[in-house]
Amino acid sequence: MNEQGAAQLLAAKLPSLIYALGFSWRKRPLLRRFLPECSIRFASDVGDVPEGATVALWGAAPRPARLPDSVRVVRVEDGFVRSVGLGADLVRPISWVVDKRGIYYDPAQPSDLEALLQTAEFPPQLLQRAARLRGTIVEAGITKYNTGTGGWRRPLGHRPVILVPGQVASDASVRLGGARVTTNSALLQEVRRARPDAHVVYKPHPDVSAGLRAPGTDERHARQLCDEVVTGISMSALLPQVDEVHVLTSLAGFEALLRGRPVATYGQPFYAGWGLTADAAPVARRTRRLSLDELVAGALLLYPRYVSRGGLAITAEQALAELIEWRRQSSAWRPCREALRVPMRFVLRWTVGRG
Repeated sequence: MNEQGAAQLLAAKLPSLIYALGFSWRKRPLLRRFLPECSIRFASDVGDVPEGATVALWGAAPRPARLPDSVRVVRVEDGFVRSVGLGADLVRPISWVVDKRGIYYDPAQPSDLEALLQTAEFPPQLLQRAARLRGTIVEAGITKYNTGTGGWRRPLGHRPVILVPGQVASDASVRLGGARVTTNSALLQEVRRARPDAHVVYKPHPDVSAGLRAPGTDERHARQLCDEVVTGISMSALLPQVDEVHVLTSLAGFEALLRGRPVATYGQPFYAGWGLTADAAPVARRTRRLSLDELVAGALLLYPRYVSRGGLAITAEQALAELIEWRRQSSAWRPCREALRVPMRFVLRWTVGRG
């Protein structure tokens, strides 16, 4: 499959009319933004979806039992470079993915991203574009949410330093892609067992640190299983200072690969199984060996859709430029935002939920 074929795999064959089930009011205008070529009809019940239609579901939401077999499903979810601020804070995303096969964090079945990475051709000009994009991400310190302002220094000494990013306990990527390790404490135990010589740094998920999502019942044991817990620090500040990153399915593993850090996976994230990571639970379907820029081309250039905050379709490069400017402006307003954030988050815990 060449680049044109890969693009067709992702963009073509969406029908002119899509029914949408289970979308909150705040996501409904976003769905229209990210699917501008489709007319969206929001359905309140499965019975409103006719035979042979196409229905959009959020993420890994289960296919409704009463949905006719003839109904096709497409799934939408946040992209890998999202915003300046947390989704749980209701910050508007700049990228989504639209997947007609599955969703990238559920390894039980192939997703469009997996099919693309397994079969697409990556011509030299696309790989050059991917390399430039990767360079911009690293130089600018771009991550998924672009949060955290605190500093951190690598501890003195000769022990290797391993970063272990925590995840939200109830997150679908943990439930579906965690393999036999499904909690943050179990991950820390595995890392300590594998690397007893290392200085292990644990970073709770920012949604949990912010109090917007509930910590796992095992989270209180984290401090007993690592050498250091860090919060309020950006991933881009941590990654250059550590020797390895060990993850369940966290996107931080992908962000570490972009920065040339060795990554060990204990679950089955989308970037595992392509020869770039040390995998405790390989996905047998993923038999191809990719270069880092092939992975970047698939995951950041071909798979997501990017939409500016003004509502226009944009390229990945334009999205990065907008995020950099957004972050600069956000820094200028940080004192005001911080003053409003505590009461706002108190409301969000109850209106959005902490599950």
